[in-house]
Amino acid sequence: MLEDNWTGTSTVPSRNLYPHQWSWDSAFIAIGLRHVSPLRAQTELETLLNAQWGDGRVPHIVFNPSVPLDAYFPSPDFWRSSTAGRAAGAPRTVQTSGIVQPPVHALAAWLVHEADPGLSRARGFLARVYPRLAAWHRYLLHRRDLGGGGLVSVVHPWEQGMDNSPCWDLPLSRVAPAPARSFRRADLAHGAPGDRPTDLDYGRYVRLAADYRDGGYRDRPGGGHGAGAGAFAVEDPAFNALLIASEHALARIARELGAAGTARHARARRLTAALVRRLWDPAAGMFLCRDVRGGRLIRERGVCGLVPLLLPALPREIAAALVRTACGPHFGLGGAVRLVPSHDLLSPAFDRHRYWRGPAWFNVNWLLERGLRLHGRPGPAAALRRAVLDTADSSGFAEYVDPYTGEPRGAAGFGWTAALALDLLHDRPARDGNGVQRTEGGDRG
Repeated sequence: MLEDNWTGTSTVPSRNLYPHQWSWDSAFIAIGLRHVSPLRAQTELETLLNAQWGDGRVPHIVFNPSVPLDAYFPSPDFWRSSTAGRAAGAPRTVQTSGIVQPPVHALAAWLVHEADPGLSRARGFLARVYPRLAAWHRYLLHRRDLGGGGLVSVVHPWEQGMDNSPCWDLPLSRVAPAPARSFRRADLAHGAPGDRPTDLDYGRYVRLAADYRDGGYRDRPGGGHGAGAGAFAVEDPAFNALLIASEHALARIARELGAAGTARHARARRLTAALVRRLWDPAAGMFLCRDVRGGRLIRERGVCGLVPLLLPALPREIAAALVRTACGPHFGLGGAVRLVPSHDLLSPAFDRHRYWRGPAWFNVNWLLERGLRLHGRPGPAAALRRAVLDTADSSGFAEYVDPYTGEPRGAAGFGWTAALALDLLHDRPARDGNGVQRTEGGDRG
């Protein structure tokens, strides 16, 4: 199915529902492709980075001009990147969206390099992508610290990737939805309405995106209680954790290229401290999102709050608490569910079928499996690895599944599901000389 979704320069998540190139999808897809075609994995990332804006942002969609406009909404004529984004350096030769997605790309680039260092060096792969990845991180760190506390804010739920999470309900409630007649949803032609965001939520997504576009895709950094933030600005633990993991990867890339990586490792440690300071909630036993405009934590337990388990420099007691929360009644790892759900099983907002409000997603479980191995939990990691592989196979490599039954939901033959299953088949746990489990491309910091 990765072959079926290949366009010649990149991989679409799904031919029908998502017929363009998506940012964090391509990063996960490259991680899987590295095992069967390191060249194609490199091309996947290079194609995405060729659409980078002058200000450093990597757009969340790169549009294929051969796809009809009505095949997906919001389409290129909604985003108007080359005109509305001109001041921010949007490319003129390709149409993109104007928002971003989680920065998994440096981690992906390092893992792709490790798969075939000879090919990577011969092609100058890291030398070409490193400046672009560094500019991408600069954009996030310098332009998106909307709360003034050292963390990156997302300005749209689509940026965080977990689009319809209940974690966004509070900040979204301030957004007046776009009129229903002002847009046409293409997603409902490919998925059951009960699985998709409601019309009200979608109207709010459209309003946020249109306002950001009409403001020239300008970011307004500020400090404290939402100063400088628009109607929606959230510090999300998963987005920031993936940035930190990619900072560690950039340090390794720098060393490979003959430069010092010490400063980047130090920055990653500072970001980890900021993540703990601003988003850790001991009572919840996990990280929570922060509503920048409201100046407070959002009291919803989303799976995004478990993703920092991926970080090597996370304090030991916090890592242990995250494992307890993942295995407890709120997420059911190793017990009530087949795969970790996207939201708290005990929350009134939990919905086992509706997009990101409860279903289990393969990329999130891949990240958690990696984090469990990193922090010395080989038993739960091995069980989760088997569950991901079994459920991916039995579901037809679905976009997402019912966390209890594994019933497939969303698109079939989904790109990152296939790619990450491929990665788990190849990336078997190894042990270092001290008998400590480690994972490819990762260390204890």
